[in-house]
Amino acid sequence: MTDPTPIEDYALIADGASGALVSRNGSIDWLCLPRFDSPSVFGAILGGPEAGHWSLRPPDRTAAPTREYVPGTFVLRTTWRTADAEAEVIDFMPFRDGRSNLVRRVRGVSGTMRFRGVLRLRFDYGALRPWVRHVDEAGGPALLAVAGPDAVIVRGAPHHPVDGAHETEFEVAPGEVVDIGLTRYPSHLEPPTRIDVSDILEWTIDWWQDWAARSKPPSPYDREVQRSLLVLRALTHDETGGVVAAATTSLPEELGGSRNWDYRYVWLRDAALTIEVLVDHGYREEAEKWRRWLLRAIAGDPAGIQIMYDVEGARRLPEIELAHLPGYAGSAPVRLGNAAYTQVQWDVYGEVMVALHGARTAGLRETEFSWPLQVALLEFLASNWRRPDRGIWEIRGPDRHFTHSKVMVWAAFDRGIRGVEEFDLPGPVDAWRRVRDEVRDDILRNGYDAERGTFTQYYGGHGTDAALLQLPLVGFLDADDPRMLGTVAAIERELLHDGLLLRYRTETDVDGLPGSENPFLACSFWLVEQYAASDRLEEAKALMKRLNSFVNDVGLLSEQVDPVRRAHMGNTPQALSHLTLVRAADAIAKVTHGQADELPEVRGE
Repeated sequence: MTDPTPIEDYALIADGASGALVSRNGSIDWLCLPRFDSPSVFGAILGGPEAGHWSLRPPDRTAAPTREYVPGTFVLRTTWRTADAEAEVIDFMPFRDGRSNLVRRVRGVSGTMRFRGVLRLRFDYGALRPWVRHVDEAGGPALLAVAGPDAVIVRGAPHHPVDGAHETEFEVAPGEVVDIGLTRYPSHLEPPTRIDVSDILEWTIDWWQDWAARSKPPSPYDREVQRSLLVLRALTHDETGGVVAAATTSLPEELGGSRNWDYRYVWLRDAALTIEVLVDHGYREEAEKWRRWLLRAIAGDPAGIQIMYDVEGARRLPEIELAHLPGYAGSAPVRLGNAAYTQVQWDVYGEVMVALHGARTAGLRETEFSWPLQVALLEFLASNWRRPDRGIWEIRGPDRHFTHSKVMVWAAFDRGIRGVEEFDLPGPVDAWRRVRDEVRDDILRNGYDAERGTFTQYYGGHGTDAALLQLPLVGFLDADDPRMLGTVAAIERELLHDGLLLRYRTETDVDGLPGSENPFLACSFWLVEQYAASDRLEEAKALMKRLNSFVNDVGLLSEQVDPVRRAHMGNTPQALSHLTLVRAADAIAKVTHGQADELPEVRGE
């Protein structure tokens, strides 16, 4: 088996419903249509070429590619150069087109360059080889592929069958353009009409650039912050408002390991944190759409709230293993669905309440149902917060009383109280104050090890957890509180790995899984925030510089990195990595500019 394309060699193109991964060498190796969580059309990243891919590049192996996004967009431009020719490939998915389209435009720049395309369509995660035939249309010949409910039509350069794939070759001279478009549609319908590539390309560029221009990120991290904000928008389902955690499934946290999860769903935690960041940067429309998604998804009995849903808010996400796929670099199993949807994780209540309070502070008005829903969530939490849970990291070991979970329970009641105090909303504020104080006392009594001077991962435990870096971020205590400084020191001692943070020590009996993992990027970005807020600005800048060195050539980050090989690991691009990058950059900018906002008031000392 040949070595797989490094995860960091992939770029994302997206259309507000799904996204494709395009390798540096011009191969589309991952695409699910019509949604992020739909079965794949191209699955080579998990199963090799036989699982489906679409390669388009010069056959001349001396051709060298460079690539970039059209500024402020997810329109990818790859430039190919040889000794005597230059041409470019524009890859994009038309945004807000209402259809599932992917377009590859080849344009000659200088000299004459030959291109070769290999199209291997495989539906249902590489398991279905479709029936493919040529059809004649008014605009020229096309390739039609059908299997079960799915159909794909490919228009543009003519293709011919070769060994289970379809190939094309053509040349482009200066100024010449060849467009190849792929459209997915339900197989029981007639093929959609052809699109005008020039018009839809212009529209897509304009839409993305208009969205990006609405926020002016702080220097010196403006490039990374703007791209991260764009990633968060690209992972947002435009119609429903759901924000997926990543565009992929089963990319491994450790090569050859089994920690391979499906992240193409909407985690309440990740989505809430994403909305916080977007609101901070002026994107209120996305916050409103997500709030409507939230109300629909968790409508009904608060006891039935889940930690994740699909992009429409559906609840059942059973986890199965796709045995026919070997996995990235042989890292099996490949999983579809995520069994963690059945877990209890009390921290999600806090993240949701913090995000909704931030949206309220930014000017979003409560609807007829939004505040009553929050009251119902707090009523349920008041009766259940003393139960153990699985924690932020979705532990697959036994339930425990995780300290971070309890802190986020505290934050949930704190934001409910502030909704009453600051916005005159109705609610049993005295009862909420009592619960908030009880939670705080419980944490300080059971989650803090006074002898070691540090908060612990869970009640009665001795290890630490990088999630504890969020205690100051939600206002539980100040960043320079001695108890927090002791916790940071413990985290640095126990979790730093080649200068970056692990989430926790996997060799303990906490998570119930074999193997280990690499440093988790979000944790190190949290550490940047902590450094910036506790008078360690130079260390914050140094760590931020190190973290930004892992951003790939088009500005993307996965979930984790192997700092020795400088390789991305885990699903990509990862919303949590990008939103914490933005928060870290904002924290440094505020301190650097002498405009540091005070942390939320610490209550209930």
